[in-house]
Amino acid sequence: MTDRPLLWMRHESRPGEGRAPISPADARTLVEHGFDVVVEQSHARCFPIEAYVEAGARTAPGGTWADAPEGAIVIGLKELPEADTPLRDHIYFGHAYKGQDGAQGLLRRFAAGGGTLLDLEYLVGDDGRRVAAFGYWAGYVGAALAVLAFRDELPRPLVPTDRATLDAALAAGAGAGPDTRALVIGALGRSGTGACDAFAAAGIEPTRWDAAETATLDMDALLAHDILVNTVMVDRPVPPFLTDADLDRAGRRLTMISDVTCDVTSDLNVLPVYDAVTTWERPVTSLRSGAGAVSLIAIDNLPTMLPAEASASYSAQLLPVLLTLPDGPVWARARETFARHAAGGA
Repeated sequence: MTDRPLLWMRHESRPGEGRAPISPADARTLVEHGFDVVVEQSHARCFPIEAYVEAGARTAPGGTWADAPEGAIVIGLKELPEADTPLRDHIYFGHAYKGQDGAQGLLRRFAAGGGTLLDLEYLVGDDGRRVAAFGYWAGYVGAALAVLAFRDELPRPLVPTDRATLDAALAAGAGAGPDTRALVIGALGRSGTGACDAFAAAGIEPTRWDAAETATLDMDALLAHDILVNTVMVDRPVPPFLTDADLDRAGRRLTMISDVTCDVTSDLNVLPVYDAVTTWERPVTSLRSGAGAVSLIAIDNLPTMLPAEASASYSAQLLPVLLTLPDGPVWARARETFARHAAGGA
């Protein structure tokens, strides 16, 4: 059997990020299968460090992943702290393969350190489908926040919560109900399913569009909704779903947009009506004001609003693939994807 690598789960340095790619229960399974698991201490993580210790993991101070032993694979979720230091093998969402801001600098750091970015977004099975995704919870939270903002009931700043509390808020409000027109684009996918379920919790039956409807997009029908939730992620440029000119059309009903995908700095952005994501401190921004007001939510770590539910679900999906490290077919494909992009390929 191939030697198991050391898995080093880092503290998430991004403010407010409480998710974890490995839950304590799944850390126990990894240890039982011969992995050495190190978990950095974190004040923000939704799971207590004691639960990882009970599972058989070792601990390390937060932010010490750079000192991990040779051959360790560092695993996390969101971006690394900004620096220019060389990098070894990392598993996380690198956001470096679609021409995003800072992508080339990040890839150069991996080249300098002889490491590989095993990007979570590009861990795919034989069928090309992602083996693990936060999509359901991203869609759920994206739609839930849109409803609360539409009803002017969205707290600021946002703080992590749990599904029962969020559902209670959706069910209790009176400013949006069955007459509210909501549209989910990408309704058949993971994120779209989550968005539709959140609308159901709020008592709203959304219009559901997917590939067939976007292939011949009816802009008048789109603009006739109050709330739009986009959950579509494309792998090649396509005609945008909404433009600034569309927002300036007379008779537009649309006033609330939630872009779950958040490909804002990429050529693959299907909603090129904004140029920066929104934040937990300021979750909503205005695209138009006055009588034709349009508001936007574009938070790129939505699932951390429900960190425990999202982390447990994601970890359970990821675990079977982690058990195939370092040479399973999913990882081989991820290494090939990195090598292609690091060399300047598409």
